[in-house]
Amino acid sequence: MAKGRGGYPRGGGRARGGGGNQMDQLMRQAQQMQEELAKAQEEAAEMTAESTAGGGVVRAVVSGSHQVIELEINPDVVDAEDVEMLQDLISAAINDAMRQLDEKVEARMSQVTGGNLNIPGF
Repeated sequence: MAKGRGGYPRGGGRARGGGGNQMDQLMRQAQQMQEELAKAQEEAAEMTAESTAGGGVVRAVVSGSHQVIELEINPDVVDAEDVEMLQDLISAAINDAMRQLDEKVEARMSQVTGGNLNIPGF
């Protein structure tokens, strides 16, 4: 084997035949995916989801960080004798908005990863 400067085999110690090239390509793909994931995470943080319950008498909007940012309750649905129904409507609206948000985020991340990481050998 021919030696380059410093007594190391030429090519930085990598076997010839493209093995190093494949690794370089894999590293570039991983870096690109990492950058795209970071961008997708920023986009996800800015997403919102909205849901209603009870035919629209309760409306909830949640942020990408899973915080309730809006909650509207139609005054006609407020009944001191049936607070439990109002609580159920609020919970239903918020839970559905959270589910919608999670689906949006998952869909965006799947665009980046193609549904999986698809890394050879793993």
